[in-house]
Amino acid sequence: MTEKLPVAIVGLGRMGWVHATHLWRLEQEGVCRVVALVDIDTDKARRFASRSGCQAQIMGSVEELAASGVCQATMIVTPTEKHREHADMLVEAGHRVLLEKPLTGSLAGDREFCEQLDRDHPASVMLAFQRRFDGALEYARELMQSGTIGKVFKIYSALEDSGPAPNGYQSDGILPDMSVHNVDEILWLTGRMPDRAMAVGSRIYSHALTTCKEDFDDAMLYMWFGDDLLGQVQVTRNHVSGYRVESVIYGDMGQIRIGRFDQRPNEIMVEAFGKRGAEEPLASRTFPGGRGGPGAPEFVDRFGPAYKKEVEVFIDCCARGVGFPTSHQDGLRAQLIISAGMSALKTTADAVAVSSA
Repeated sequence: MTEKLPVAIVGLGRMGWVHATHLWRLEQEGVCRVVALVDIDTDKARRFASRSGCQAQIMGSVEELAASGVCQATMIVTPTEKHREHADMLVEAGHRVLLEKPLTGSLAGDREFCEQLDRDHPASVMLAFQRRFDGALEYARELMQSGTIGKVFKIYSALEDSGPAPNGYQSDGILPDMSVHNVDEILWLTGRMPDRAMAVGSRIYSHALTTCKEDFDDAMLYMWFGDDLLGQVQVTRNHVSGYRVESVIYGDMGQIRIGRFDQRPNEIMVEAFGKRGAEEPLASRTFPGGRGGPGAPEFVDRFGPAYKKEVEVFIDCCARGVGFPTSHQDGLRAQLIISAGMSALKTTADAVAVSSA
């Protein structure tokens, strides 16, 4: 019988609880062994173990995990300001880690950390970009690469929360916090880096409903890939009707739509349409969501299966000793683009008044 890979998870906040739940489900399916739950709040870790039936050791610090030797594969879901410290400590102890984004929370920190990892531990970090493991987006990418809609000239990607960031949440800005996934999605779909970027930001509604201090509650990011391809990202905290995740890939022979908001996030539709006048879609397929249930973060309904597959791929790569499909460099590339866009930021103060003349 093949020995199941021992795995630990560090950090059991909102996102950590989501990852720990999927990790525990994979243990039940015989994919791995959850050997340690690590959180400064050990009572929280014990509550998770009690509710799930997990038999993992409870630890109160990353130092304790690094010294324990119980595993060499760990998921890190701690606050952003602790990402580098915790990842550095564990990779130095021989761990390979799945690190929740972002890398460090600043472009300068990302650059410095990437240089360190490239020099000392180039294959130790898999950055958590769950969209790359989403069935609907994978299918859309296959349609795009097979030429279903011809030559692609624009990709639009939207991420809209139904409410503001939670009270006390620490945000580095709505674009670095939210759009990093959209930017990586577009880079993954196209296999290209843009050469220009620009952002627009507004404070229009939900920023007044939370104690979280964030620059904007609504923003757009434009990316130009030469003169033949445009990327458009829209993020907001103001979609009060529910969580909205939609992408559209435009080609000279049609378009591919991924997701369509109708307050049923458990049904993700992918449709490819030809030019005007075609009677039937070129392709159509529905993918299941995550069914997070009452109290679960709204993004679990949309991306639950992707989160689970992401963890499964991480475990498989660790077990086989092969490279990860994402790395720290993917996080740096996304933040470079966002930073460039923010450097060309436009706000209401830059808007031109509409004259009645």
